[in-house]
Amino acid sequence: MDDTFRWFGKRGITLSRSGSEREYAGRVEGADLSLVLLSAGEIPRELASGRIDLGVTGSDLVREKLAGWRSDVQALMPMGFGHADLVLAVPACWRDCETLDDLAAITRQFRADHGFRLRIATKYHRLVRAFLSEQEIADYQLVDSQGATEGTVANLTAEAIADITSSGETLRANHLKILPDALIHASQATLFASNKADQDAVAALSARLAAEG
Repeated sequence: MDDTFRWFGKRGITLSRSGSEREYAGRVEGADLSLVLLSAGEIPRELASGRIDLGVTGSDLVREKLAGWRSDVQALMPMGFGHADLVLAVPACWRDCETLDDLAAITRQFRADHGFRLRIATKYHRLVRAFLSEQEIADYQLVDSQGATEGTVANLTAEAIADITSSGETLRANHLKILPDALIHASQATLFASNKADQDAVAALSARLAAEG
């Protein structure tokens, strides 16, 4: 939120909270806009429904939560903060797994040895499934994880994970390594517009922000 306020402030639009931190509305100066404060995960749904016209959220959340996101929203511009990569990570002790081709072989052997598919813990089911399909990796199952995903391997509830990381430090601390060719999506905070919004108004605001940025 603070980064978003600063980003708009540099472009002549002042955003601020109205009242206490428990309130979910705000004030706008410098543009004919009203401000509603929502969690990043709620914004894709609200944009798709047309209940809000503009929203700032991670590009990973839009692509994960909206199956046909391009028909629902348009990405107006990346905002240069909130960078995080959705990556695939495996146990650091897997010396024979350095690429996705290695992982594909391991998943096939894992199923033959254990009688069930290798488990990948993630909350990004849509993005991970699409990525692995493109890589022609099929012998796996996704395990839902909504928190502390990096701990699922140590807890024996998954063999690998797909999760968001900024520096990779948490993964390394949990004895996991990122496969170098397994960048699923490079996310950052992005200004999105609903396709149900007034497109002339959206275009005018987008042009102004680009000119003043």
